[in-house]
Amino acid sequence: MYLFHGSCLAFLFISYCCNAAYHTGMLKIYGLKDINTMNEYETTNDQRVWQQFKKHEQLTDDQLEKFQQYAVLLLEWNEKSNLTAITSIKKVISDHFQDSLALKYAVDLSTISSIADVGTGGGFPGIPLAILYPHVSVTLIEVNQKKIRFLEEVIQVLKLDNVLISDYDWRTFLRRTNYDIQLFCARASLQPEELIHLFKPSCHYRDAQLVYWASKQWEAGSRVALYSVGDVPYTVGGKQRRLILMRSEHEKRNSLKL
Repeated sequence: MYLFHGSCLAFLFISYCCNAAYHTGMLKIYGLKDINTMNEYETTNDQRVWQQFKKHEQLTDDQLEKFQQYAVLLLEWNEKSNLTAITSIKKVISDHFQDSLALKYAVDLSTISSIADVGTGGGFPGIPLAILYPHVSVTLIEVNQKKIRFLEEVIQVLKLDNVLISDYDWRTFLRRTNYDIQLFCARASLQPEELIHLFKPSCHYRDAQLVYWASKQWEAGSRVALYSVGDVPYTVGGKQRRLILMRSEHEKRNSLKL
């Protein structure tokens, strides 16, 4: 297994290349398709969306800048790697950033020091959580090498020292690693029936929590229902969503005794 850290020297050249694309990307961030045909309304509107996002999430100036840099990289890479079907800044903020940060509605993240993001794809929810909660160590689990290269660039450009990447698949990760992870997150990746392998008695992570991002219509199967301990509804970008909290049966019994 390879662990990719933000300080990895093999990817230093990427930041140089990224600088050349950065200004082009910033035009896209503010709705400017062509520097010679600026649309003042689009520019003002996107700036307003960013400021609303900053206020809603109580971001520092540095955190806001990191989210903007992240959006730049996402749009640039999306042209060649198809990371997301969402290409407008308003939707990137609501459907990716704010949906990822909705975890705070279900979990007190001030008590969490380590998170793993299963099948992170373009880095959701792991990267937004790492930006907003720098005290949390985030492990991104991803097998797709193109997505790993994108994630490595994001980690380096944003200087996220609290993030690393594992290229193991889910079951191999459960078998071969023994990190100190308190919370596993899964957003639009594996099905819950696959995720609950986490709770096998032989698994190192059996006592961790699991949060699954679900649609309003989602229903738990009989096996998954055994581990469900919470169902938190929320609305983001006009969509009704749910966060499903799961724990092992052993941990459920312990919590009931408290």
